[in-house]
Amino acid sequence: MSRRILISGYYGYDNFGDEAILGVLVDHLRRLNPDSDITVLSKSPFKTSRTYGVKSVKNFSLLGVLAAVSSCDVLVSGGGSLLQDITSLKSLLYYCFIISLAQLMHKEVIIFAQGIGPLTRDFSKKLVFDLLRKCHVITVRDLKSQMYLQNNGIQADLVSDPVFSVDFPTGEQEEVVGVQLRAFRSIDDAFLFTLARQVVTYFGDKLIEMYVFQESLDYDICKKFEKMLKTISPGIKTKIIHNISGNDMILKISRLQYMIAMRFHAVLVAIKSGVKTLAINYDAKVEKLAYDAFLPLLTISIDEDMDPPFERLLQLDSNTLLDYCANQTFEWEYFDDFFV
Repeated sequence: MSRRILISGYYGYDNFGDEAILGVLVDHLRRLNPDSDITVLSKSPFKTSRTYGVKSVKNFSLLGVLAAVSSCDVLVSGGGSLLQDITSLKSLLYYCFIISLAQLMHKEVIIFAQGIGPLTRDFSKKLVFDLLRKCHVITVRDLKSQMYLQNNGIQADLVSDPVFSVDFPTGEQEEVVGVQLRAFRSIDDAFLFTLARQVVTYFGDKLIEMYVFQESLDYDICKKFEKMLKTISPGIKTKIIHNISGNDMILKISRLQYMIAMRFHAVLVAIKSGVKTLAINYDAKVEKLAYDAFLPLLTISIDEDMDPPFERLLQLDSNTLLDYCANQTFEWEYFDDFFV
């Protein structure tokens, strides 16, 4: 009889990166056991169920969550950065509640490829560390998270991002430059205008596509950036890519000539497709990926000279990016023993 698996994470919010992780996780579980009984806690349970062929429960339905945890054998919490309080304390408390509930009901709990922290409150640290000490398996996606837990007496295994395990297309590149932006507290119009001027200077003769990975956070800033491009160069060709499936998004990114991206998974998808990529450093995970893959990195500052990163972008080699990604494999062995 297959084990009953409950997955908890930032699902159903139409965030490309989190949905990509869920897709990888569900596909792997199905390869291990085609009859896997999988339920996902989601903001949009009908859409999640239809997209992945799983059962799904509304994530903030108390009765639904209680029933889902009660009936599962294993809780998989992740991936992503769920256990942090810098975005919101409410979010941290929610994910901790799910883990705590599973532990109270004597379920096995797996922390799946998460980034841990920042935890800015003593209360948050005690809550998270106490829960993690009782988990059966903990895998983290970056060395900083692993060391953070180790310094607090918690053993965690270091893995790469699960999306590295997906094979992406590497088709013919077109004369198209991708720009992927998201709303962020330190991004202002002055930075955006400076970036737009650089894009026009270096790529004004190409089609510029703005990529929306999460409608609620990306669309407005992409629209604003498009207007800035047209203010600087009225004849420039632009297009906003949004409201398409994850697979279609990957296909479009795979044929780009260049990508300028903020989000971690926008950078990851691009370099896995051999697209020359400039990363914008809004988060430590993006900085680390850029460092590991030898990508040019742009800080969010109008005082920075943007020419050196753009010049490095032009000099990148697609085969070098593909070689780097080929060596990044997700270590499923930490995970599979619970399901085979």
